[in-house]
Amino acid sequence: MCEHIEDFHRTVLMLGALALYADTPGADDLFIDTIGPSLAASLPEPPPGMFPPGYDPAGGPDYPGGS
Repeated sequence: MCEHIEDFHRTVLMLGALALYADTPGADDLFIDTIGPSLAASLPEPPPGMFPPGYDPAGGPDYPGGS
């Protein structure tokens, strides 16, 4: 597996672990609020083939509160 794909998967796993931690009693909200956006910003481009051809991540339905 190439390094780019490993980086993507590793970052997704860390985001998932952070989400699970956020739901635990006594979770440190400041830690979550600091690390979450940093992890999300460091997420590399998805590996080729992750999404179907022509997929547009911005082309979904309008959600309440969205712009």
